[in-house]
Amino acid sequence: MQADTIESQITDNVLWLKITRPKVHNAMNLACVNEMIEALEKASTDDAVRAIVLLGSGEKAFTAGADINEIKEFSGSEMDPYNRRWIKLFSTLEKVPKPVIAAVNGFAMGGGTEMSLACDFVIASETAKFGLAEINIGVIPGAGAAVRLTRWVGRLKAKEILMLGKQISGEEAVRFGLANQCVSATELISTVRCLAAELTSKPPLALAAAKSCVNFVSESNIEVAIDHELNEFLRLFWTNDQKEGMRAFLEKRKPEFNGS
Repeated sequence: MQADTIESQITDNVLWLKITRPKVHNAMNLACVNEMIEALEKASTDDAVRAIVLLGSGEKAFTAGADINEIKEFSGSEMDPYNRRWIKLFSTLEKVPKPVIAAVNGFAMGGGTEMSLACDFVIASETAKFGLAEINIGVIPGAGAAVRLTRWVGRLKAKEILMLGKQISGEEAVRFGLANQCVSATELISTVRCLAAELTSKPPLALAAAKSCVNFVSESNIEVAIDHELNEFLRLFWTNDQKEGMRAFLEKRKPEFNGS
């Protein structure tokens, strides 16, 4: 399906969502943000989708984040509803019960890095350029990046990234804990495709439970977090996938999970 700013395609149970604004380094205007939210919400309940990949069109950028041309004259009151849509987008990425992979090629500064922080896996190419450079244009991230970044990499590194606004390479992103893997640009899509295929072979409900647990426990005290994990664990014992997985293990065969 081709929307105005997002191209979507389902292949082998993987939904590929491509930002199609290469002339502006795939910077996302409000229409693009809303189309991405709509596509993710639809995928949440689509049994044909078991994994989601986000990528940018062309070779120069994943996404440069917000389209500055759209907001350069905004006041604080105008930015409020605008940024709340970005917050909604990142929240939707975290809540969609499917694993989300960011395939980061080229520029991913600002909102591109913010979006990758809300994904479950980040595969970067050697050309990737992460960073939260908002400080260089007189602002800071406004959709949760400072919060997520601090929880991901710690206070000192978060302050360094936010207050200096420097570019971060794909290899540095792996060292900092912002990416899982850095590969050559020519290997990026094949690497992401292999990861997505591996994820689609896993039991969908257990994947959703694992995602929910990690996201929840990163923000909760230990007692509440452990109760959440126990509840997710117990829920899976009401599923066909759990029965199939354990039977297949005992019968020494490959399980066939159907997400029920």
